[in-house]
Amino acid sequence: MRISIDSPPARDRWWLLAPLALCAVAALADPAPAGDLDEIVVSATRRAEPSQRLPASIDRLSAAQLREGQLGVNLSETLAAVPGISVQNRQNYAQDLQLSVRGFGARSSFGVRGVRLYADGIPGTMPDGQGQFSHFDLGSAEHIEVLRGPFSALYGNSSGGVISIYTEDPGSAPLLTASAVAGSLGTDRLALKFADAFAGGGILVDVAHFDTDGFRDHSRAERDTANAKLRLELGAGTTLTVIGNAIETPFVQDPLGLTRAQMQADPHQAGSNALAYNTRKSLAQQQVGATLTTAVSPGNDLVATVYAGHRATTQFQAILASVEANPLHPGGVIDLGREYRGGDAHWIARFEPGGTPLTVTVGASVDGLDEDRHGYLNFVGSELGVIGALRRDERNRVLATDEYLQAEWDPTARWRVIAGLRHNDISIDSRDETGARSPSELQYADTDPVVGVTFALTPAVHAYASYGRGFETPTLNDLAYRSTDGSLPGLNLGLKAATSDNYELGLKVAHGRWRANAAAFYIATHNELAVQASSGGRQVFENIDRSERRGGELEWSADWAAGFESRLAFTSIRAVTAAPYRSCAGTPCTPVLIPSGNRLPAVPANAVYAALGWRAPGVGFRATAETVGRSRIYVDDRNIDSAAGYWSTNLRAGFEQARASWKLAETLRVDNVTDRRYAGTIIVNESNGRYFEPDPGRTYYLLLTASFR
Repeated sequence: MRISIDSPPARDRWWLLAPLALCAVAALADPAPAGDLDEIVVSATRRAEPSQRLPASIDRLSAAQLREGQLGVNLSETLAAVPGISVQNRQNYAQDLQLSVRGFGARSSFGVRGVRLYADGIPGTMPDGQGQFSHFDLGSAEHIEVLRGPFSALYGNSSGGVISIYTEDPGSAPLLTASAVAGSLGTDRLALKFADAFAGGGILVDVAHFDTDGFRDHSRAERDTANAKLRLELGAGTTLTVIGNAIETPFVQDPLGLTRAQMQADPHQAGSNALAYNTRKSLAQQQVGATLTTAVSPGNDLVATVYAGHRATTQFQAILASVEANPLHPGGVIDLGREYRGGDAHWIARFEPGGTPLTVTVGASVDGLDEDRHGYLNFVGSELGVIGALRRDERNRVLATDEYLQAEWDPTARWRVIAGLRHNDISIDSRDETGARSPSELQYADTDPVVGVTFALTPAVHAYASYGRGFETPTLNDLAYRSTDGSLPGLNLGLKAATSDNYELGLKVAHGRWRANAAAFYIATHNELAVQASSGGRQVFENIDRSERRGGELEWSADWAAGFESRLAFTSIRAVTAAPYRSCAGTPCTPVLIPSGNRLPAVPANAVYAALGWRAPGVGFRATAETVGRSRIYVDDRNIDSAAGYWSTNLRAGFEQARASWKLAETLRVDNVTDRRYAGTIIVNESNGRYFEPDPGRTYYLLLTASFR
């Protein structure tokens, strides 16, 4: 049987309903108790509760899923197992992973946009909607939650989806864990984690060093991270948690993208002028936050979080000196200093009107960002790849103030209704310190409702429907330019915030030793951002009238007899422009019509993840085989080229030895077993046609872990 990874014709998509029907029939025919499997508890509504009763698509990845047989370097190692998420390792640590949720964020050329990121309740997404997750610490993570669909809007601006990571609590006894990874591409990772408890609390500290030579020329990288958690029990029902983390990447080379001809000739090579300009990036970030949770009275809880941090980034681009000769060009070196801070407080109250449970949450958040943006020439005289004359000196300020209200009501044992409302208010102020242009100010505001209903068909089967209105402002990077030649200075004040109407229907089944979730969604977005013109390192954005995303997700997991376990995740999505618009191509700019129905770039129409694992009872041996498949993705809004779809298979196997006070584990991992050659990611709308970022062939890694109590 041949399975196509490309999108089936619309008339053949009825089969997407088949797994949904099978799940329902099986559960209705033999409603085995859901308690056979551990209940999945999530915090999508800002309090812990079973995911089965929530009218939302949400997944929880456990610490075992995040660490067993994994390198512990990138979110892409585990998020492929979650439907609706497209997350790819660029094989370029000077750029973040390419991440999108149901198509939101796919067009991003810098960092993550369209998706909210949180680490222990602290936003990794800045108030302008630009997100970073390089500080997410997988080595000390207790779990990750991934929320998709309408209820993401409860978290504010740029909420196509929400990804939250939570650090594990210190245990009741001292624990020391050392781990090491060594393998292909000169890859090494060393980590040390310590946790201990004391009267009234506990502490956990995790530090790690990672370095790699990279798959391509000029792609060497190193990274140092630290994450610490202090938990204090201040009294009955009151807990204070303090989180601090830091990351430093002192030198990361940027191999740039390749043209199709370059990739076919030699996928190992660096892109044009990467070596000449020594393209690279350095990063340093430190942040600290604290959360106080207290039971004010029976049925009333208060949760308050405050945080502050600093992020400094310097990036050398390969913009030609001849292009930078234009005195209006901002230069080929970007130097960003970002100070950010904020807080969130919400009150959770529980009532029983008429004997039916009702929980109401009311809260507010304030997030601020101060950005100093400098641009320099990337040459001095004939010497390339060095900091030259100052070309840009800009101070940007962003302030977001949000208020939200949500309620959960259980009118009967079988029905649950959840509704919410969030008001978003974002102000942006930009000032040119050189005095070349007048100050720019922008204000965005929106109020977004969310509502969902869950109905228990049986104790094991829950059906739901939900609706939410989303809101996404342009980021500071989106607003940065009005023209590619600098003839129109200042921020692109004409850009509007995008809004979306998000609908979802779903079914959740917990049947004996297996679970299955299925969801169908439709999203209509107005004023979505698209690239109007791109040239010389500058992109000018515009709003397009309408785009649409529709599709389905299916996931299934099971624990079988004799130590077997399996997981399947499938996503089918049609993400297209729904109204024609004009965009520029080439230099000089030539207007091109983008017709209605063009696919959004970097969004695969189909994606599949399948895994089968086995643990030998009583032996300590474990093995897992996983396959990832993805259909082709288009490189730009014009759909002029695409990266081909692919299948890739990974294997890992190892042993564990455990005694009362220690545990050892050894794992061998082989990725891309069949040595398939393909472009795993693309650089969307790259003006020079250097779209493609190839993945490595077969790679090998040895993982060692030792824990002592």
